[in-house]
Amino acid sequence: MSRGFRYTAALLSLALASIATTVSAQPPGTPGVHQNRAAAIAANVSPKERGQLTRQFVTKWGNYVQRVYGVPVGTWSKRMVPNFVNADASNFRNALKRDTYEGAMAELTGTGHRLSDDTIITQLASMEPAAGDAKQRITAKTLGALGNDLVYTPIAPCRILDTRSTVAGAIAGNATRSFFAINSSNFIGQGGSATDCGTQGLSATAVAINLTAVTPSGAGFATAYPFGTTQPLAASVNYASGAIVNNALILQIPNPIAGFDFNIYTFAQSHYVADIVGYFAPAAATALQCVDTEATFITVAPGAVATAVAPACAAGYTQTGTNCASASFLMPLVWNNSGFCVAGNNGSSPANLAATRTCCRVPGR
Repeated sequence: MSRGFRYTAALLSLALASIATTVSAQPPGTPGVHQNRAAAIAANVSPKERGQLTRQFVTKWGNYVQRVYGVPVGTWSKRMVPNFVNADASNFRNALKRDTYEGAMAELTGTGHRLSDDTIITQLASMEPAAGDAKQRITAKTLGALGNDLVYTPIAPCRILDTRSTVAGAIAGNATRSFFAINSSNFIGQGGSATDCGTQGLSATAVAINLTAVTPSGAGFATAYPFGTTQPLAASVNYASGAIVNNALILQIPNPIAGFDFNIYTFAQSHYVADIVGYFAPAAATALQCVDTEATFITVAPGAVATAVAPACAAGYTQTGTNCASASFLMPLVWNNSGFCVAGNNGSSPANLAATRTCCRVPGR
């Protein structure tokens, strides 16, 4: 096992132990805790199993990420910890069955129904063997292109950066500094919040931030742009000497995650403050919201056959099942079709037959 993997295993053990303690202390009904029984069962995975799944994922894809995306294994795995500890257990297990990293990430973050391994493999196989760079661009586009089906999620404004409160201080003129926007347990090192700003475990492609230049030493501009990319010839904020200037930005960030999320270049020396107000991410798979209708009860006479029709689903819901219940072991011939329950009473006494429908809808993200 490489040094990077040994480091990752130790890091994950500590993180998983911390998460296990936090989750076990949450009472039923705590926001973010699964209420749906099926979802709760899927999420009920021990820290030991989650650790095993994590190690399998890192072992399987760590070298690929480093080779294809240029992100060191240790850096990638450390920043992936929030995704590993928050991933739905069923998604996690299914992700390990995928044959491509891109498909595995889509499954892990709940969007596996939108991206199949066959799609990725077919795209890559159809290209000329020499087109390695182009293949990498296709893969990256699948994960991070702004043209993908992205969902914007607003969050309470939260400070992720304030150079006035850092040891490094103001960014020097004609210099660049790198920062985190998501997947950090806190932003204290950047002069920001002591919380994670609600960004743990995200697989985001872009963030919405308010960026402020504070008392620059001269007139000029600043450019915020994705980490690991070439600085564009564009200004995010234009300022005069000594001014305090703010601008709202939609800032693309690396996906998959890299060593940092974004850079700030400044023409003149200046302090900078940034607040995150939302993020863009692939639409997440959500559990169905399901309810059962009220029951229809009928009495079946001895020797008779009767049908109970369950009440229809409410508007906006779709029937996913019919539930039939017999009050007698001597009335076993119960079957259903589209809300109908039919039973023959083989006993000598009347017996009740009940019918309900299970009705579901897909909630918003």
